[in-house]
Amino acid sequence: MSVTVRVPAKVNVQLAVGAARPDGFHDLANIFLAVGLYDEVTVTPADALRVTCEGPDADQVPLDTSNLAARAALALAERRGFEPNVHIHIAKDIPVAGGMAGGSADGAGALLACNTLWQTGASRAELLSICAELGSDVPFSLVGGAALGTGRGEKLRTLDVGGTFHWVFAMAGRGLSTPAVFREFDRLGEGTDIPEPVASQELVEALAKGDADALAASVSNDLQPAALSLFPELADTLAAGRAAGALTAVVSGSGPTTAFLARDKESAAKVAQALETSGTCQKVRAASSPAPGATVL
Repeated sequence: MSVTVRVPAKVNVQLAVGAARPDGFHDLANIFLAVGLYDEVTVTPADALRVTCEGPDADQVPLDTSNLAARAALALAERRGFEPNVHIHIAKDIPVAGGMAGGSADGAGALLACNTLWQTGASRAELLSICAELGSDVPFSLVGGAALGTGRGEKLRTLDVGGTFHWVFAMAGRGLSTPAVFREFDRLGEGTDIPEPVASQELVEALAKGDADALAASVSNDLQPAALSLFPELADTLAAGRAAGALTAVVSGSGPTTAFLARDKESAAKVAQALETSGTCQKVRAASSPAPGATVL
């Protein structure tokens, strides 16, 4: 038998970043919103652990044990006394190295798929604990919907969403390294007092009300200046989306994908068309939110 899990991308509607901690991480107030772009992760019994991948930019996905999907299988197997002998196949639709948690999604998807295949009986809390060990964004990929992540983003509090939000995502022609963006954040902030990250109450209320205008007014990303410093051309993409009528434009997470909130589905289609012809990005996708977390198909 095999088990397939569908897992969503995310957009950060708020990413407040504190100063670097002694362990090198940063405290965050990170409001995640899952969006309807999905990877599908299928696990099948095999003679040994192996990873394969198909889809856009699949050649950029590592197929060794550095892949979060492989690491998830190894972590669960070690905890529960299983041999991690599975073939993990990833069907990619979330942009690779795009700031939309595609790798984290694959980790959460593989964890849930292996847990289902092996019938380990692991609780939701245990799975979330493994997710947190794998990476800061992995727990949210399991949970989906909307959530506030604190600590380094792994401590989640689910948030209410009172409506559907329509997004357009513009993919750049190259990736951005998340560690490099954080290093640039540290460099740009050197010698300044960086405040403790705090969730925006206005943004939380905008999500709960399903109010696109209020959400647009509250979206923020403290990593955006660092991403633009390393990838200045992203400013042209942001400007093109705003000119096309987006309510707001923001770098998604550490980038380089840029996200545009539209008033409705028709407005999103117009923004997407304008971005496609702008010459400022490689690919454009429209999607709505919120989306469910990792789900067994």
